[in-house]
Order: sequence, then structure tokens, then C-alpha cells
Amino acid sequence: MIYLDSAATTLQKPPAVARAVSAAMGSMASPGRGGHRPAMLAAKTAFACRETAARLFHVSDPERVVFTFNATHALNIAIKSLVRPGDTVLISGFEHNAVTRPLAALEGVTVKVAAAPLFDPEAMVASFREQMTPEVSCVICTHVSNVFGYVLPIAHIAALCRERKVPLILDASQSAGCLPVHMEELGAAFIAMPGHKGLYGPQGTGLLLCGDCESVPLLEGGTGSLSQSPSMPEFLPDRLEAGTHNIPGIAGLLEGLRFVERTGTETIFRHELGLCRRAAQQLAALPGVRVFAGGAGESQGGVLSFVVEGMDCEELGAALGERGIAVRSGLHCAPLAHRTAATLESGTVRASFSAFNTPREADALARAVRGISSGKGLRSN
Repeated sequence: MIYLDSAATTLQKPPAVARAVSAAMGSMASPGRGGHRPAMLAAKTAFACRETAARLFHVSDPERVVFTFNATHALNIAIKSLVRPGDTVLISGFEHNAVTRPLAALEGVTVKVAAAPLFDPEAMVASFREQMTPEVSCVICTHVSNVFGYVLPIAHIAALCRERKVPLILDASQSAGCLPVHMEELGAAFIAMPGHKGLYGPQGTGLLLCGDCESVPLLEGGTGSLSQSPSMPEFLPDRLEAGTHNIPGIAGLLEGLRFVERTGTETIFRHELGLCRRAAQQLAALPGVRVFAGGAGESQGGVLSFVVEGMDCEELGAALGERGIAVRSGLHCAPLAHRTAATLESGTVRASFSAFNTPREADALARAVRGISSGKGLRSN
């Protein structure tokens, strides 16, 4: 199989990740729940994971690195810590349902959208500047669109937030592991990220990087600390980590983080971008294929969407799957991004690359699309 769906989950991991998960299953208990060796080994592994993440993402204190189940879990904590009923929130036009649905669930919240065309960072900054009016109490922005790979100008957006003293929540689901994510420079209130995508960890892992603002628990329960108190501890990370940790997942995530740190985000980004451009160039040369590509700059990462005229994207994705090429088709849980790009009715086929993909696999994708599109075997829209 040629796996090109890493924007959903990276399937190919460094071998050390699986080894760490397996070893933890047989040797580690619950951190903070005992003084015996298995519990202490788990605590040491968990702290090593926090330390590595803090170093990679420039967080001042490892205890401000909170473990979550995924980025959605992390975003829910961040949003429900900062947004109150009746607030006005400003988001980009490329947000995932992990942002829009928690906001919709909060009573009376007004959501403003900073809309701008694909791959136009200047227009995006201008839109945020215009929409960031005095009533806006929070800004939530994705770093990279999960649909189009568009790298939003987050440094400029974060600077606007600091200038106007509006807290920023950053969704780094598609950037963590392949782009610099600098907590201190951005001055973000929270940064959410999954462990199972660009950090090459197992599913069921995620991180929430916490700034200086108040955090509100999404869950209450045991923490192994202050057990006599009826309330959650006030200090991090315990305040946001109720219940037993996913220690095998955390052990695997630690190895994924170490892989990213050794390899370097710049190296990974260049590799993914090169594959994306290679595939985009070949696909764009095919009759009837529309490719959403960012051009010669660095406004796109290793995520590429395309459509074929007269072909249903779900059927095209299935046909690629039958040929051993795994992609994702549809709306990708981000209808707002499709509305912004005028692809809401059709959706797109998305190919997303990782550090483990090769130029030959990018070429195979283009060849397969050429063969399918010329065969006239798919149902018309």
C-alpha cells in the first residue's frame, strides 16, 4: 500500500514508537499512584515526554505540557477555558469541526470569520486586522489547513493578538512536527496538537501547551495529588489530567517526539513540501484535474487537495484505494474550509505526505489518477 493519508493519522512510524508502546505495556503502571518501580518508571517516562515536548515547542515549564486524548480534546479544554456564553470569538475561514462544534455548543457565542482566499497570507492578515474589533474576546486559528495544506501567517496573526491583548488558541494539528511552533514567541494562551499525526505517536495521544491564562478542567477525578480536596488541583498539569494516563501511548509519543527532534522540523517540512509539489505538478498537467496548490512560496505544507471534473470525489478516492493508494475524500471534517474555497458541494480528494513517503509514491498517485480519469468508470456528479 502507498499511504497518503497522514493528515488524518500517520500510519508509518519510527520503529522505536511501537517498541516503546509494547515495553510500557509490560513494565509501567500509573504515574503518581504508587512508589513502586512500575509506577516510578511510568512517572519518569511521562515527565521525559513533557520535557521533550517543552523543548521542541519552546514551553518555559514542562508542567505546562498537558496530556490529552487528541487535539479535539485539547481544543475543547482550551475553548471552554477562555470562551464564555455571550462572548464574541474570531476564527479563520479554515477551521476544523474540532473548533466550530465546541463553539456552537456554547450558548450565545458569536463567531466571526476572518475570511480570505486560499494561499493569500496578506489578505488573511488584513482580514484578521479588520475583524478583530473590540468585542472580540478570543481568537482561534489553525496553523495549517487540514484540507488544503495552506500555511496560515500565524506569526502575524499572533502579533495582532498580542498588540490588541486578545488571547490566542492555536490549532497545530497539521503543523506540529513539520513547522516551527514556538509557544513563547507566539505568546499563545493555548496550543493544541495531536500525537498521532506529525509527531508520529500512537492514536489516543495529544498535547495541550498552556500559557499563563486560567485553565478550566473538562473532566474531574483522581490525579494522585491533593486527594483530600473535593476540587481539582489548581496547578498544572494535574488540574487538566483527571484519571489514569495512557502511559503506553505516552511512551510511544515520547519516541515520536525524539524522532522529530533528531530529524528536524525543517528537514521534514522540506521533504513533505517537495513531494507535494511533485504530485501537484503532475496532477495539474492531467486533463480535467484541478489542483489546489500554493505555488512557489512556502504557503503550503505536505497536504494536497484536488478534484477531477465530472467525477465524484468519494468514488475517485475509493478507486485509488482499490489500486493500493490510501487517500481521503470528502469534506475532511472541515466544511468551513470548503466553504471558503468554494468546494463545499464537491469536496476534494486529499493526499497528505509524511517523512516516510517517497518521490516514487508521489509519481504513482499521478499515474493512478491519470488511469482512473481516462477510464470513464466513475459516476458523474
